[in-house]
Amino acid sequence: MEFDDFILFNVYFPNGGKSEEHFEYKLNFYEEIIKYLKKLKNKKNVILCGDMNIAHTEIDLARPKENEKNIGFLPEERALITKFLNSGFTDTFRMFVKEGGHYSWWDFKTGARARNVGWRIDYFFVNNEIAKNIKRADILSEVMGSDHCPILIEFENK
Repeated sequence: MEFDDFILFNVYFPNGGKSEEHFEYKLNFYEEIIKYLKKLKNKKNVILCGDMNIAHTEIDLARPKENEKNIGFLPEERALITKFLNSGFTDTFRMFVKEGGHYSWWDFKTGARARNVGWRIDYFFVNNEIAKNIKRADILSEVMGSDHCPILIEFENK
């Protein structure tokens, strides 16, 4: 959605878990969107939100050691989020919350939500120039209805 002062992208990123081809597609998708948004942010502010299907750091999932060889937490995937952030974007949730234990997705089959054994794979990223306008970023983990929960940002458009 394009507004006067920014463009909002709400994106579901590929999971990449069905096959090696799907995994390569996921990595390519990330590379292309990074290139596109990096260029775009020079013209207009960018807000990117959605299910990125990657836990960026060890504090973004409950069991990092057990998942270090699983899609969604592989080094090459995590490096893509780092590359994106280094290209001029900010993880809004980490502006306010530095510790782990905050997740946006839990496996239904294992009842992981009740035990808070989850992953933070849903994000709001903004270009660095408007990060100062972010007043709040949160994960609404008490909201039920899906294997994901809503996330939000509040910002002051200046």
